[in-house]
Amino acid sequence: MNEKISRFLAEQQPETPCLVVDLDVVAEAYQALQRYLPLARVFYAVKANPAPAVVGMLRGLGSNFDVASRGEVDLCLEQGVKPEHVSFGNTIKKERDIRYAYEKGVRLFAFDSPAELEKLARSAPGARVFCRILVDTVGAEWPLSRKFGCAPEMAVDLLRDARRYGLDPYGVSFHVGSQQTDLTQWDGAIARAAHMFSLLAETDINLRMVNIGGGFPARYRSEVPAVERYAAAVMGAITRHFGNDLPEIIIEPGRSLVGDAGVIQSEVVLISKKSAEDKKRWVYLDVGKFNGLAETMDESIKYRIRTSADGGRCGPTVLAGPTCDSADILYEKADYRLPLALRVGDKVEILSTGAYTSSYASVNFNGFAPIKTYCI
Repeated sequence: MNEKISRFLAEQQPETPCLVVDLDVVAEAYQALQRYLPLARVFYAVKANPAPAVVGMLRGLGSNFDVASRGEVDLCLEQGVKPEHVSFGNTIKKERDIRYAYEKGVRLFAFDSPAELEKLARSAPGARVFCRILVDTVGAEWPLSRKFGCAPEMAVDLLRDARRYGLDPYGVSFHVGSQQTDLTQWDGAIARAAHMFSLLAETDINLRMVNIGGGFPARYRSEVPAVERYAAAVMGAITRHFGNDLPEIIIEPGRSLVGDAGVIQSEVVLISKKSAEDKKRWVYLDVGKFNGLAETMDESIKYRIRTSADGGRCGPTVLAGPTCDSADILYEKADYRLPLALRVGDKVEILSTGAYTSSYASVNFNGFAPIKTYCI
């Protein structure tokens, strides 16, 4: 919680739950990435927080943008982003959306399958394309499944096909998992990409770009290395596997840019126990899995929490959301302890919630509106 957000909450007293994002913190995070990874082009992952003010501010700083849908294409263009600064990075696209983006001027597209490549050949002729490969995501607090990417061997064949289809085989992408805490994970992924460069060069296909995805963290309950250590690990791996012939480098940060810039303010709706002997209290908030805190699924992302009753004795707590769905429990196994003086109606701040909160909120489940975002 910083002074700027505290002052906004005190002065404006917005209806809860709400998300407040400090745009200055986003700018500082972007500038830090530029400082420590000067050779990389930043493509902000719009899905992390699609607030127009965030996109517009980053556009003004010179960012590029990774989009996943036609709606995100329009959002970026409406904020003055030039189409040449947009990458359509979702590997699962309707062909009419590919054509729409192409007609708007987008020329950079991801794929990971023959069918997706064929759609691109038909609806984005001559576009630069990059193939996403499967890599390990050990060490990530929000691991990515096998939904995206293909085996590197298959990717080599697909990139050969891309040239045959009249597309420009531009490069390789991967993602080592969101909130990645193991700095060594980029090494193996970059090694695979470098090997693909060598194999394709033998058939006169010269890839030029490696997209290392996201993975840089926000600050939740566990300590994480500083951004400069991540940058050093990435650049060390790239120089180790590519030598002096460095490729173009793209990075797609989302969480690391906006995560620490946001705070959700919530209200305690109910405090109860399940029996007279129960040592754990249940604290129900007006925000839960369905209106902002989807990443508490399986208690994967563990947010830091501040309350208006901090400073006194604490006791073990189960935290839950307001909906009538039994899945709407935030933390039951994790050891959360909240002040015993906490009362119904008290305010609770959930820290580092600028990423993957408002964008995950359901439309109107149980009649609860999506969480409102204030950018300051």
